[in-house]
Amino acid sequence: MMYQLKDFSDGQCSAEIIDKADLTVRIRGNSYSDLFKAASIKEAWDYSQRDQAPRNSTLEILCLISQRSDRRFAPNESFDLKIVSDFINRMHFSKVRIFHPHSAVSLALINNSETIDHLPYVAKAYLDSGRPLLISPDAGAYKELHRIAQQLQADLLPANKVRVNGQPEILLQGELLNRNCLIVDDIADGGRTFMALAEKLKSLGAPKVFLYVSHAMFHHGLDAIKPHIDGIYCTNSYRDWDDPLIKQYAMI
Repeated sequence: MMYQLKDFSDGQCSAEIIDKADLTVRIRGNSYSDLFKAASIKEAWDYSQRDQAPRNSTLEILCLISQRSDRRFAPNESFDLKIVSDFINRMHFSKVRIFHPHSAVSLALINNSETIDHLPYVAKAYLDSGRPLLISPDAGAYKELHRIAQQLQADLLPANKVRVNGQPEILLQGELLNRNCLIVDDIADGGRTFMALAEKLKSLGAPKVFLYVSHAMFHHGLDAIKPHIDGIYCTNSYRDWDDPLIKQYAMI
């Protein structure tokens, strides 16, 4: 499917369809601007199809905006993921594919949606970091990482954050045996949880601790995390990185 996008100085975007084949639109989707561009493309394509036999249309979103706002956090707050999902639903794509969504709520709210599996990228990170021990950072991530560990025939060690005497503490359910570790999760924003977990792992004998995240945001930069993490593996679903600490796998 071929189309052209035009950006105007006032922020407007416009789309033109070059041919009338099946439509696939792949966007980062981490901004409202990306969603409006997808809507412009879909509207132009729908019009181009008005006298044609029905064709398939697919929207691929690599880093869904508002995916962590998967509930109403306070009684009078907006439900941001629902707002985004309603907008996507109004585009009426035949299929919406979302890369490693933060929770199943995204799939429940968006019509005709399915997951783009992050397993291939975790597998690359696993091999590139020398087949280390996989670490689940919390109870919520364990089930999915257990599936991946089985696929990779890799060893897995669950971690969990609990409160002991009112203070947060990380508990590990197993032995490190002086092995390098790879923490696997979906999103890294500030990175404090990963830094604390890395320090715990190293205090118990892990020579090196690596991190894989599908969506590498790091809104506060990498300076704070560098003393704790020996290498980061990620996709460029959220942004492109140019830093020696990061090995990035291209998706767009």
